[in-house]
Amino acid sequence: MDLIVLLLFTAFLIVCLLLGISILWALAAGYFLFAFYALKKGFSIKEVGKMSWDGIVTVKNILLTFIFIGMLTASWRASGTIASVVCYSVRLITPSVFVLMAFLLCCLISFLMGSSFASAATMGSVCMTIGLAMNVSPMLTGGAILSGIYFGDRCSPVSTSALLTAELTHTTVFDNIKGMVKTALIPFILSCVFYLVLSLRSSGSGEMTDVNALFSQVFHLGLLPLIPAIIILILSLCRVPVRRTMFFSILAAVALCIFYQGLPVIQTLLLLITGYSFGVPEVDSMMSGGGIVSMINVSAIVCLSSSFSGIFQKTGLLNGLKADLQRLSEKICPFAVILLTSIVTSLVSCSQTLATILTQRLCENIQPDHEKFAIDLENTAIIVPALVPWCIACAVPLATVNAPTVSILFAVYLILLPLWQLLVDFSRQRKSA
Repeated sequence: MDLIVLLLFTAFLIVCLLLGISILWALAAGYFLFAFYALKKGFSIKEVGKMSWDGIVTVKNILLTFIFIGMLTASWRASGTIASVVCYSVRLITPSVFVLMAFLLCCLISFLMGSSFASAATMGSVCMTIGLAMNVSPMLTGGAILSGIYFGDRCSPVSTSALLTAELTHTTVFDNIKGMVKTALIPFILSCVFYLVLSLRSSGSGEMTDVNALFSQVFHLGLLPLIPAIIILILSLCRVPVRRTMFFSILAAVALCIFYQGLPVIQTLLLLITGYSFGVPEVDSMMSGGGIVSMINVSAIVCLSSSFSGIFQKTGLLNGLKADLQRLSEKICPFAVILLTSIVTSLVSCSQTLATILTQRLCENIQPDHEKFAIDLENTAIIVPALVPWCIACAVPLATVNAPTVSILFAVYLILLPLWQLLVDFSRQRKSA
């Protein structure tokens, strides 16, 4: 019966994918399916409700952090912080190394924003526009953008992915970032070399888009709007708690909205909830969004997925599969099994969040070291969904920048990360054998 229940849930996910329906419907159907399974196992409705609530409680901190992230992304948009960072960054682009610079600039923006989608909509869109003007293949630019936007999505202190992983593995974001930097160093260097070679072989020609003129229609630019981003960097280096760091950055951005950009107080407070939109189509296509409302969908996914984990734990639904994975990890190596599991969960879940939670639940006994397990999740379940064409983590950014699906083949940073870690872990295991 366990296998039938899991196959039915997979079918729900596939149907939603084929029909283009929100994954939330599949998760809702899955919840009732797993609840029915628990009832058949002899648990009461009250016990099932407690299981669900216990699962949600485990991620209560990340849900609260989502609120801060929503306000942060909206305030940074409205205060001109993102626009100023983009304008200063674009000045670094030269035609001879364009693909490399597109990768590095998307890395920078994604690290500051902690969001792959927001990074794609801002710096990603700018880089693609410039690349098309310079006659650079959108396939190459799209691959560099996809790699860059997940650099920060994986290791930014304000990334929902990094915070979720830390919460699930009972670790701290700052300690995890140290581990992520170590495991990413070689893949990052190799990616830079790869994109440099691509740049030199495909250097384009043509005029660059005047981003400064575009954003100057809406924002007062300059150095002052950079203050909220500087606050994030400095306080993160000082290991100030994430929510407190975001709070001070939001305060600075709100002050800039009111006193520097000239927005009314009421409008500024409302945009923290509903998101930012100015009314200029060219600017809104890159800058609109954010706000607490923007986090409702991901919060719902996290809540439903976490409610599953409470049911899984009490009913033992995944115990058989977890035991099989445990035996397999003893034959090869733990990371290989975690990577394989993340590929399967990414293929069927279509969601980075759900893939991460499922991979964590299935593999939690394989790697007893919590900090090592957190890094393993970051190098698998966080980035693998970005390489699955029908997964939200891949489809949305590519559609945002209007890049072809084949761009996935040039997202070398995302490909090299798990392969490098797999090679390192295999080597260590062979030496210790």
